[in-house]
Amino acid sequence: QVQLVESGGGMVQAGGSLRLSCAASGIIFSMYTVNWYRQTPGNELVASITSGGGTNYADSVKGRFTISRDNAKNTVYLQMDSLKPEDTAVYLCNAEHQWKGTYWGQGTQVTISS
Repeated sequence: QVQLVESGGGMVQAGGSLRLSCAASGIIFSMYTVNWYRQTPGNELVASITSGGGTNYADSVKGRFTISRDNAKNTVYLQMDSLKPEDTAVYLCNAEHQWKGTYWGQGTQVTISS
């Protein structure tokens, strides 16, 4: 059974930092591209990391967020710095592979107070 579990969300003041984690089980995580989305209320793709380690960011978070992966721990991280109230959202991770399918986590709430 495949599971993606996000953690690390919470409430912080503007200018603060949070680190989100997306831990996978049941798949070889290193083979997947992993994306972080946020629901605001539509889905916005925030950051991506490929199986080769290539990264991509939405313009709204470039320079403030950093995505990384630890394949030994089957975990992808989203380091979020200089947080703004408009970053408030439910953050979800997904893992996608051209042939092996796509899987989603349940999400973690991030709330930034001004």
